[in-house]
Amino acid sequence: MNARRDERRTDAHLKIQLGGLIVKAGLAAMPRDQLLGLLLDGKERARDPDTAEHFVRLGEKAFRE
Repeated sequence: MNARRDERRTDAHLKIQLGGLIVKAGLAAMPRDQLLGLLLDGKERARDPDTAEHFVRLGEKAFRE
């Protein structure tokens, strides 16, 4: 039972962190289907190493602000 509880706690913590990133990016008011589409598109685009590096730079800048 403790393993299941720890797994659920870890999962909840991850979801809270991801929600915080959505808020930090200013996307919380976006319709859910649009947000999911944006994330799926970003996932595909991030397969390109140059685009992935661009995303990293944008994220680093946002965390510094």
